[in-house]
Amino acid sequence: MSILPKKNELGFYEIRLESIGGLGANLAGKMLAEAGVLGLGLNGSNFSSYGSEKKGSPVKSFVRFCEPDTEIRVHSPIEEPHVVGVFHEALYKMVDVVSGLRPDGILLVNSTRDFDDIKKDLHLEHGTLAIVDALSIAVEEKTKVNTAMLGALYRIIDFLDPEAMKNVIRKTFEKKYPHLVEPNIRTFERGYNDVQFKTYAPEEGAQGKEFKRPMPLLGYETQEIGGVITAQANSILKDLSGSRQGFLPQFNQQECINCAACDTACPDYCFVWEEGEDKRGRKQMFLKGIDYQYCKGCLKCVEACPTTALGELREMIGYAEENQVKHNYPYVAGGVS
Repeated sequence: MSILPKKNELGFYEIRLESIGGLGANLAGKMLAEAGVLGLGLNGSNFSSYGSEKKGSPVKSFVRFCEPDTEIRVHSPIEEPHVVGVFHEALYKMVDVVSGLRPDGILLVNSTRDFDDIKKDLHLEHGTLAIVDALSIAVEEKTKVNTAMLGALYRIIDFLDPEAMKNVIRKTFEKKYPHLVEPNIRTFERGYNDVQFKTYAPEEGAQGKEFKRPMPLLGYETQEIGGVITAQANSILKDLSGSRQGFLPQFNQQECINCAACDTACPDYCFVWEEGEDKRGRKQMFLKGIDYQYCKGCLKCVEACPTTALGELREMIGYAEENQVKHNYPYVAGGVS
């Protein structure tokens, strides 16, 4: 009797995790595959794909399961998954997270927003949409998003055994981090119990999301003449907003004393200043606001601020765009002055 509820033409049940570096998707994929193999006796494989190994960089983790009598001879990225787990909600701005999702597939998103809003933003037409507030759970339990997402995945992929994953959690943390075993099990259980889902029934003959393989922006056919680099270092063209892991600094100008401690601590020159006069008519620089295009949510500015002018805020879709104060860079011949 088959354990797997669905299989592709090669006999695989496939899962793709979409995330950014620092949220633990790579480890989550390893633990998910291990629990399926050791707990259910399935054949399974896992590997991840990422560029520079740092916080904020897009990461994909792939998991394949098949029956014990089926060999896994495919090690290519998963293009038509049965399940997609999105660890970072704002990823859809940079990555087509639903690319290749089957018409009866399941999409799990770490979010607090409404089902229909997410469906609209991700251009999801049909399938099952699941939502879990993994970030809040992780913050409250002092763990990471990945364990809460694993709990939610185990709820929506019902052939998996939650007890097998709890054993893997114990095995993963008990040697080096024994104090994290129970918090991670609680995080897993809360993700399992708190996930909510809604199914949008596909019409007869509905097709899945077409998979689009991203191509390099600059190749031998598209490279600028002379090898011109159009986005040098931290230029005005760079956008670091996709690096944020769920929090950003909130600026309260009424409390600001313009001491520039935040600007000194900021690694990416996010703060925008303007010249003005103090109460005695003396020239002084005043903090105008934050250019969230460059802010990666490290919150070093919040730690450095001696007042309550900067605070930690959970990022909400649209907040950064509505409250962004842009740098006014003067353009000169050859670049930005």
